[in-house]
Amino acid sequence: MSWCEDHRVDFVLGLARNQRLRRIVGPQMWEATQRWTQTGQPVRVFTEFDYRTKKTKKGGWDRERRVVAKAEHLDGKENPRFVVTSLSGERWAAQALYEELYCARGDMENRIKEQFSLFADRVSAETMRANQMRLYLSTMAYILVSGLRRLGLNGTELAHAQVSTIRTKLLKIGAQIRMTVRKVWVSLASSYPWQDLYRQVWTNLRC
Repeated sequence: MSWCEDHRVDFVLGLARNQRLRRIVGPQMWEATQRWTQTGQPVRVFTEFDYRTKKTKKGGWDRERRVVAKAEHLDGKENPRFVVTSLSGERWAAQALYEELYCARGDMENRIKEQFSLFADRVSAETMRANQMRLYLSTMAYILVSGLRRLGLNGTELAHAQVSTIRTKLLKIGAQIRMTVRKVWVSLASSYPWQDLYRQVWTNLRC
């Protein structure tokens, strides 16, 4: 965090819970618990405060920083979470910073996991250059399938599907291919269960 501040790099980082933090959000946690008792539905109450860790032998923060807290009660138990950030409240209110900015990291992690299904996890070649080439090809494949999802599958049941699902249902299928001077014919089996979807993708990509 000190490096980011010295180099004018903003950050939003998860902050481990401790008893001191839990005491600070005690009133918000009590409010969330009371509302959960009344409704039986998950409740989130957001707050923020300036915070500085205590000095220890292993060090500590050299200044106060903004901490955003989520006091949540769900499924009959407390679930507080904390993030520390350099972003001001004028730029990002507490709830928006947590739900829209911080939690968005989960979606980025999902995109990385998606690429693993396109063989990005197999970097077992003998040389770094060969492994790098594998990653290049995997990245290109992901970009193509992502474009197919965004354009070809728009408005279909697979519009938000994982790339592994798209690959299995739409691409990894048996077909007979015939090439002529002007056309390439792809003949699918009459028992192919996703024929209507395939036609819809073809229509979407041609428009």
